[in-house]
Amino acid sequence: MELRQVGKSDLNITPVGLGAWAMGGEGVFGWGPQEDAESVAAIHRSVERGINWIDTAPIYGMGHSEKIVARALKEMNPEDRPMVFTKCSIVWDDEKNVDHSLKAGSVRKEVEDSLERLDVDVLDLAQVHRPSWPVGAPDPDLEEGWTTLAELKAEGKIRHIAVSNFDVVQMERAQAIAPITSLQPPYSMLMRQIEDDILPFCLENNIGVLPYSTMQNGLLTGRWTRERYEALPPTDWRVQFKSPPFQEPLFSQILELVEVLKEIGNAHGRSAAEVAVAWALHHPAVTGAIVGARSAEQVDGFAGAMEFRLSGDEYARIGEDLPESITLI
Repeated sequence: MELRQVGKSDLNITPVGLGAWAMGGEGVFGWGPQEDAESVAAIHRSVERGINWIDTAPIYGMGHSEKIVARALKEMNPEDRPMVFTKCSIVWDDEKNVDHSLKAGSVRKEVEDSLERLDVDVLDLAQVHRPSWPVGAPDPDLEEGWTTLAELKAEGKIRHIAVSNFDVVQMERAQAIAPITSLQPPYSMLMRQIEDDILPFCLENNIGVLPYSTMQNGLLTGRWTRERYEALPPTDWRVQFKSPPFQEPLFSQILELVEVLKEIGNAHGRSAAEVAVAWALHHPAVTGAIVGARSAEQVDGFAGAMEFRLSGDEYARIGEDLPESITLI
């Protein structure tokens, strides 16, 4: 299995990592009901397929995703366990009100809580989930939070520190304090905004790129219809926030694009999902793509993307059929 070095670190990851967002289940930014046994099975299957890293966050199910990851890891042989990447900065109170903090005390508490929920002595990668919240809000505590993560790394509680959803200016501010191992941005063939300045900056500065939403919240898997979207539970964030790609006329345009992905995939015995992930991996700045799953079956639907590459002609053909780039929360 191909391994890729993340930035300048000693992390060597498979081209695809398992995203554990949906494993948090219902709640704020949740994906609706989720069976824990299905989540554990998905984690086990991903390891069986060769994936060697999992991405999670405290806010996913307000700690539940991290606990499920820990449960799955306990059932594995130590030598088979994947690396676990988590985050900090999005917090909640006893009444489950969501807030944001990069204050030193808050960051330290989050890291300690993640260590406990994941049942590990050190975090492989700790990322600032967002520099501020809501999106676009001022970020005066960025330096304080990043400095705290660097201190926790020096104390041996974190192996590597990284960022998520940062722009170039924010990365420059962090880099002035301590090196950034990687950036986790949204990136898919439908969200290409980072190609203009963020990806070139990461490539130039040897910052790993671990994009999420590479399958556009599931839309590029080839399994969606209008009826399926309308059947989603109201607790699914795609319904709660009226996710743009699920609204018309974009929804129908995307389904037409998926037919192109299916055609390209069929020529190689691959799924539309594998083509979508391979598209993101085609960019030279991208180190590894995060792909979420809720079952072992879903893992099987995209794991082959680790070994599949698009030709230049196939990549260009997809580009000809892309709708205008969109923005998600």
